[in-house]
Amino acid sequence: MSDKIIVSATINDEPTDMLVSQRDSLLEALRAAAGALGVKEGCNDGNCGACSVMLDGRLVNSCLVMAAEVEGSEITTVEGIADADHLHPLQQAFLEEAALQCGICTPGFLVAAKALLDENPDPSEHEIRYWLAGNLCRCTGYDKIVRAVQQAAAGTT
Repeated sequence: MSDKIIVSATINDEPTDMLVSQRDSLLEALRAAAGALGVKEGCNDGNCGACSVMLDGRLVNSCLVMAAEVEGSEITTVEGIADADHLHPLQQAFLEEAALQCGICTPGFLVAAKALLDENPDPSEHEIRYWLAGNLCRCTGYDKIVRAVQQAAAGTT
């Protein structure tokens, strides 16, 4: 008897059926079954934020959500932030501010920052740092990331 199930969700505005194990995390399902390779596995225990996605409008660590739980849900990954022809202002700001280095944490930071700006389009530096506290980076020192979010919020990209 197979432990595989079909989970239907809307991923980056596209209806998607995923064949997953009942034990798969959303992170595993997004990468393997949906091809969303921008969702990164960092710690796999909810501490680093590399796997951050929006699930029904809420920022979550996809490594902590079971794939079977997302039936009928709307999911946005880093691949769903930009349109086909243009980078999202956050992505452009990350490039302009050199707010990335190795890239493992970058997708999670972008999704988390977008969630912040969707909720608060004009956050203070303190609010940005607080909101992004669940995302860890070992390379950049965070200042460039904060500046990139400020730049995107100001619309100066």
